[in-house]
Amino acid sequence: MTVTEFSLTPLSTSKINAILTFTGFLFMYLLAVVGNLIIVFLICSAPQLHTPMYFFLCNLSSVDIMSVSSTIPKILSITVTKDKTISYYGCITQLYFYIFCTTAEDSILTSMAYDRYVAVCSPLHYSLIMTRKVCFLIVTSCMVLTALNSLMLILLISTLSFCYSHKINHFICESRALTALSSSDITGREIVFFAENICFVVFTFLFILISYARIFSSILAIRSAKGQLKAFSSCSSHIITVLLFYGPIIFIYLKPESKQSDTEEKLLSMLYMAVVPMLNPFVYSLRNKEVLGAVRKFVKKITRNTKKELI
Repeated sequence: MTVTEFSLTPLSTSKINAILTFTGFLFMYLLAVVGNLIIVFLICSAPQLHTPMYFFLCNLSSVDIMSVSSTIPKILSITVTKDKTISYYGCITQLYFYIFCTTAEDSILTSMAYDRYVAVCSPLHYSLIMTRKVCFLIVTSCMVLTALNSLMLILLISTLSFCYSHKINHFICESRALTALSSSDITGREIVFFAENICFVVFTFLFILISYARIFSSILAIRSAKGQLKAFSSCSSHIITVLLFYGPIIFIYLKPESKQSDTEEKLLSMLYMAVVPMLNPFVYSLRNKEVLGAVRKFVKKITRNTKKELI
């Protein structure tokens, strides 16, 4: 039997909870999109932010916008219209972008860890190592590899048969929820999925941990407390984002399926799918003097131009 559509499971069925869900997701979506667009605009327009760290941050913000835009509008639509169906190709498309954005953010965070490692551990060689060409090659390689990986997983999932049920036990098209519906033998695919998780979650997270072990070792070797604080503050925003992003992912995808509840998994999915993209602009702006400085300059420029027009 050819599948034409799936049915998603909303977070809540009661009217009051549905209103709260809609309001919460709309708030997170608007904050995520507007906040990350502001970050992208500031980095592109402010010359003082044309550095490797902000180049990676610009790409991270772009991926965050794509991530929330591929999932949250459908959640809002389901909440308002009560129509829980999603077409087969719509589901596969959403899943592709969901996998792509998650893996891309993972790769960019790893690249940012390397950037911080070079900045703290080899400050004299930083400008020679992290050139524009190197940064461009790193991001391009990450995106191409991520796109190919997402395509491979989508092809594996799209060839499954769905004969028993078309009701996805999730509020988005998610790989584990989709494979759970399949009537095909998924043993081989589960091995591939597990290996992919090891490569893109475990290895990258270990790389980040090793990078920060070296970074903290170098920071402790700095004699002045002021120098230590300055070096640590340059990494603090990235550390917060890494913890927020990797915590839920590791818990969901590496924990045995039988030991986690569906509600728990959905809430954790919401954390890195919507909450992290919403918080990233605040984490990188409120704790960063350079970004705040760029905001002040932009506001002063707008104010100055407005006064000239009034005069």
